[in-house]
Amino acid sequence: MDSRRLILFFVFTMSVFLLYEGWQRDQLATKTAAVAPAPGAVPTQSGSTPAAVPVPAAAPAPLAVTAPVAPAAVLTRDGKTIKVETDLYFAEISATGGDLVSLRFKKHGGTLDPKKNFVLFNRDTDHMYVAQSGLIGAGLPNHQTAYVAKAEEYKLADGADLLEIRLEATGVKSAKTYRFQRNSYVIDIAHELTNTGTAPLEASGYFQLVRDSKLPEGDSSMVPTYTGPAVYTDKEKFQKVAFGDIDKGKAPYPKNSNDGWIGMLQHYFLGAWLPKGNTSREFYTRQLQQGLYAAGVILPVGSIAPGASASISVPLYAGPQEQHKLAALAPGLDLAVDYGWLTVIAVPLFWVLQWIHGMVDNWGVAIILLTVLIKLLFYPLSEASYRSMAKMRVVAPKMQRLKEQYGEDRQRMQQAMMELYKTEKINPLGGCLPIVVQIPVFIALYWVLLGSVEMRQAPFALWVTDLSAPDRFFNELFNFSFFGYPIGLLPIMMGATMIIQTRLNPEPPDPVQAKVMKIMPVAFSIFFFVFPAGLVLYWLVNNVLSIAQQWHINRLIDGGKAAAHKS
Repeated sequence: MDSRRLILFFVFTMSVFLLYEGWQRDQLATKTAAVAPAPGAVPTQSGSTPAAVPVPAAAPAPLAVTAPVAPAAVLTRDGKTIKVETDLYFAEISATGGDLVSLRFKKHGGTLDPKKNFVLFNRDTDHMYVAQSGLIGAGLPNHQTAYVAKAEEYKLADGADLLEIRLEATGVKSAKTYRFQRNSYVIDIAHELTNTGTAPLEASGYFQLVRDSKLPEGDSSMVPTYTGPAVYTDKEKFQKVAFGDIDKGKAPYPKNSNDGWIGMLQHYFLGAWLPKGNTSREFYTRQLQQGLYAAGVILPVGSIAPGASASISVPLYAGPQEQHKLAALAPGLDLAVDYGWLTVIAVPLFWVLQWIHGMVDNWGVAIILLTVLIKLLFYPLSEASYRSMAKMRVVAPKMQRLKEQYGEDRQRMQQAMMELYKTEKINPLGGCLPIVVQIPVFIALYWVLLGSVEMRQAPFALWVTDLSAPDRFFNELFNFSFFGYPIGLLPIMMGATMIIQTRLNPEPPDPVQAKVMKIMPVAFSIFFFVFPAGLVLYWLVNNVLSIAQQWHINRLIDGGKAAAHKS
């Protein structure tokens, strides 16, 4: 297998990989659209009747999946909101249900407009993503209950580490409390309840995230990232629950556990309920009306004696998928950063990349240095590959003469070429192994650059202001768009290095292969226009290092051949 076939093999592998990921996203979108409920449809559960408000659970253990979802309340657009500002958030809490209906990040810019705050939770006509909670039991407050607070605006004071907002329910002695902490994306949400009756009261609490299936701002079906629920338990580990599986009732995740969490994933960001301790809990996902989905957890409050009070609290993580911080919050939470089937390679790559970044404080420079380290790691394999290609270049004239000698007799020509390889001590497969070995590394790095929020909107130098997004040099320079696609300088530079590489190798004797090799740099440049700039930077630096190595080895081989002829 010569260098041309190796490149073709690599292109084929990458194309199959990206097409497969795109096909999965397309299938998911098609399934979701096909089974999405009509607006106004009331969700029901198999064997149950429609419920307007949550009804009591049958028993705390195991908890019964009741229906802790009220579609009418979910779609409420009116009512007052309580505005909250901390060092990390701009938030809004609805007076109806005490839902967290708006959450904007101060330290993360918008995907389409970095000057704006990134919005995670939102409630408007275009997009719905909110955090809801309430109590399950006859007459108990839920996310339809009216709440009142002492003020309409709250702000974390300078020097304070905690901001507490207490909402009092109307008509029942119950309160809902939000606790925002400085420099933390964890929000503690607690429900307090006093039994004013004359008989013991059984109650459970539900905590859920409700959203539509729309892709986050700036994402497209071409980007192989996941949007949807996920569940983690110590026994079953991390499991995604696709919207299409929820529609079909095929969501294979543990319903009951004594540990674990449930959340909604999207590109770079995460909302997740993190129940504390080893307590009985029931996870659920549900399809709602108007294309909405709920993912939540039910926990027992227990029996409350007359005149007694009880409370239940569950932390809500709503923030970026920063891996080192997620791992410290809850077991398995760092798995929300999903690198796919190459996690075993991607995770060490990210660790090394992060370690380098800690020294140079620039992710672009870190990528360059990581590329150098990878090149050094694979140097022995690369050297063998380049020596094989250099020898092929030297014997190229002999191969051309064989082609002219045997014409269309391919069998005899192949036999003659094998004899030539044997005589010249050339391994035709010598260039294969290094590229085959590096393909998983390349794909793993692709996932690292695509999925790591640390790389999001990270600048490198000059025009490269976001290593996680495609290079848009010519779009911004000339203020135009080619059918919405980016046109970058880095991919063009990468294509130029590919042209130089092909010049260092012998031209294929097959005219068709020769034409393909001439087209390949152009095709690859266009192909890489939609790739993250950080990945193109890696490939560009890798090509430059490969050119230097190939040029050096070619000189050694050519010099050796010339000396042999003189002697």
